[in-house]
Amino acid sequence: MTVLVDRPDDLDRAAVLAVAQGARVELSADLLERLAARRRAALAALGDGPDVYGVTTGMGALSDTRLSVEAQADHSRRLMLARAVGGPPWLSRTETRALLAVRLRTFLSGDAAVSPELCAWLGTLLEHDVLPAVPRTGSGAAGEILPMAHAWGHLAGVGRVLAADGSAVPAGPVVDPLSPPRLGPKEGIALLAGVPTATALAVLLAADVRRLVSQSTAVAAAGIVLMGVTRDPYLPAVARGDDEQAEVLTRLAAYVGPLAAPRHLQAPVSFRVAGPVLAHLLREGARLDQVADRALQGVGDSPAYLTTHEGERFVGTAGFHGLDQAAGLDSARTAVVHAATVGAARLHRMLDPGTSGLPAQLSADPGPQAGLTPVHKRAVAVVHEVSGWPATFVSSAETSQGQEDVQTFALEAAERLRLALDAAEQVLACELLALHQARLLAPERMAAARGGLPALVEQVADVLPPGTEDRPWGEDVERLRALLRSGWALDPSSP
Repeated sequence: MTVLVDRPDDLDRAAVLAVAQGARVELSADLLERLAARRRAALAALGDGPDVYGVTTGMGALSDTRLSVEAQADHSRRLMLARAVGGPPWLSRTETRALLAVRLRTFLSGDAAVSPELCAWLGTLLEHDVLPAVPRTGSGAAGEILPMAHAWGHLAGVGRVLAADGSAVPAGPVVDPLSPPRLGPKEGIALLAGVPTATALAVLLAADVRRLVSQSTAVAAAGIVLMGVTRDPYLPAVARGDDEQAEVLTRLAAYVGPLAAPRHLQAPVSFRVAGPVLAHLLREGARLDQVADRALQGVGDSPAYLTTHEGERFVGTAGFHGLDQAAGLDSARTAVVHAATVGAARLHRMLDPGTSGLPAQLSADPGPQAGLTPVHKRAVAVVHEVSGWPATFVSSAETSQGQEDVQTFALEAAERLRLALDAAEQVLACELLALHQARLLAPERMAAARGGLPALVEQVADVLPPGTEDRPWGEDVERLRALLRSGWALDPSSP
């Protein structure tokens, strides 16, 4: 697949997702010419105007130091050297492709005033799948200058790229045959500017949240059916005033048929709150989409070459301050952890014969055999591991020798959300195992399933060994995680 780009907006969030998954980018000749014209105007402004931060001066606490003409000529390259202080673990190949796409999108607006050759180079990296090794965390600056120094070190004759096995190898032997461009004035600081990594991760993680909603909906529906709970909490009338909950209940209704005689007057709380929990996940996924859209369209460069009431000039901005990304990622993490907590609670109720009417602990022979209680312990442990304070709940720290920093820790927020999603996947796999065991112990209960739910339950059975006897359940959990990652229960509209 090729994403054809004639206007900056052509490289939107959906296109970034496509590029992350392997699409190449082709920039039109007209777009490249517009970028060249913008570059010429910016270079003329540099020659005639006052000092420009990070271009004709040093950076941070050294911004009052004016660079000589000779120093300016090499400044873009040197910016990538001392700031490359990170190390593994690196971003994955998918995450790095998304980062390259976002960085390219921010350049296409013209604010960075970089050359068309540099923009085309990003397309070359994507086309050849040559991906810089970028640290996943450890960005204790106001912005992303540390990971960005790694991302573009290859343009300064240093840096590393990802090998096929995920390790990092010296960039030169891989990059040099592709003839990388030489960095010119303003291009070094442009490459370091903004929050493209946090934005790229927000795009990908929003898609993962939507995936969690689809799969959690199917798991919750199977639990409703097999536990024989009252359908009252899922009636359309209870979603009044909440469009997302109405959408969730519609999805559940596609899986769950009516039940004349529920086992208990009230559903257990963990089952009863399925609608609000999934609705909140939907909202958080949408919020992350909005965060990414704002970042892709906004001014992320500093200094940015902008048209103001005074004409075109370089403007210092706060485009490096990723609070929108950090807050959105942290908020989504809270919703994901809560959903995983509720899933672990549902699993607990399934093991209780007083609630389920099934053998204790979903055991084939309660007493001699343990059943699935150890599986519940795993679910509780992984939820506990990702609980705790959000990444943004940290005071700023002075890291710039007197020229203040105010960090948002957006990359740390993204990492915590990634780990929370991994934990939620493990809990879903544990629930699926319990649901499979319950179905084998009471197959008649699946009669209330409708729509695609019976087929989804059969897919679970297809990847598991036969029988209900005790066995190393962890192997089953891993089989079910692989099933989830293969796209089980995803809506056709999901990424």
